[in-house]
Amino acid sequence: MGHLSGKELYRDLGEKIDGLMMRAPQNERFYAILRELYSEEEADVVIKMPYGLANLERVARATGYDRTKLQHILESLTSKGLVLDIWSKGEYHYMPSPMVVGIFEFTMMRTDAGHDAKMFAHLMHDYMQGDDSFYAKNLEQGEQVSIMRSLPHGDAIRPEEYVEVLDYEKAAALVEEADRYAVSLCSCRHKGYHLGTKECDVPLESCTSFGMAANYIIRHNLGREVSKEEMLETLELSKEHGLVLNADNVRHRIMFICQCCKCCCATLQGISTFGFPNTVVTSSFIAEVDDENCNGCGLCEKACPINAIEMVPLENPETKKKKQPVIDTGICLGCGVCALSCKFEGVHLTKRKQRVIHPETTFERIILQSLERGTVQNQLFDDPVSISHRFMRAFLGAFFRLSPVRKALMSDMLRSTFLKSVKVGAYFQGKGWQTEL
Repeated sequence: MGHLSGKELYRDLGEKIDGLMMRAPQNERFYAILRELYSEEEADVVIKMPYGLANLERVARATGYDRTKLQHILESLTSKGLVLDIWSKGEYHYMPSPMVVGIFEFTMMRTDAGHDAKMFAHLMHDYMQGDDSFYAKNLEQGEQVSIMRSLPHGDAIRPEEYVEVLDYEKAAALVEEADRYAVSLCSCRHKGYHLGTKECDVPLESCTSFGMAANYIIRHNLGREVSKEEMLETLELSKEHGLVLNADNVRHRIMFICQCCKCCCATLQGISTFGFPNTVVTSSFIAEVDDENCNGCGLCEKACPINAIEMVPLENPETKKKKQPVIDTGICLGCGVCALSCKFEGVHLTKRKQRVIHPETTFERIILQSLERGTVQNQLFDDPVSISHRFMRAFLGAFFRLSPVRKALMSDMLRSTFLKSVKVGAYFQGKGWQTEL
């Protein structure tokens, strides 16, 4: 297995996961999770395997494991959601799962015999929400590229502006684009259930996956396959329950749509509890109060999942209305849950004045996400065995960690140029197919 064991092994595993597209703060709470999830042999494989997608031959070369033995280890890791496998070009390609979306979600989706969901609920909560360190490491620099983006509920948009909703912002259109569908336990709701903090009556089975993600979920028994009709019905129920639709933050070939509630969702609590408004990328819409229709009932305030609405007393009211809703436009997601709760059409979604930019593909999201978090060098030069890759990771790592460099490459002027250069590099490395994911 190599020279590492015990604490040193799991510290190295923690550093490997921290080097992916989402950072993972290193502490004893994190190592406790890793020790419960990974055997020492599994930890050794993940430490040694490439950061990005790699076929079995490349993983075997990097880890030094016999192919037959390695395949068994990878099967165990993928069944637990600790390694992702994608079928492409006639074979599986593997990569380590990040903390989110990955280790946390798949661990709390599992229903296999012997899996102690209650124990993991407490471990995950203590690590990710015991304080703001997980959120801070990924969001405290004002990062623009989050994992999720909010989708507007169509019924909440002003009728005259509905024609401006693009297909990638319509849940139904995203369903039509996909070719396979799965439903799983909602990891946040499942965690809340075991912690005793779940206050909603939303079913636990409410996490929806699409396309490649659905293939993975179904293949590893992390959920069940559903029809397109059932998927649309599931999304329709989210409107009845007043849930936020948070989708994979890409325009094309989305992997998931989460149906998020105020009491359970760790992502929404990143905004409402820990104060990081960039935890979710907003939709292209924003809530706006219609003063003529609003009667000051306060239902919109109660419905808002991130506490972005406050009922403020009116001075010298000319009507029976004593309070007026005031929307915090700095954090409003543009989800439309507030409008769904209003019986008097006192609040609607309207088009934002500033354009909201979402990555085109998963490849683009991962690259931009990693760039903002200072780990993009691991995606560009992911071979742990290659001396040249090791040098480039060290050299570019120091370069990309400079805040002015990251901000410049993420600017409107340079972002598209940077992405084009990365795609060219991927083609030269024989990874051009990954840019289409």
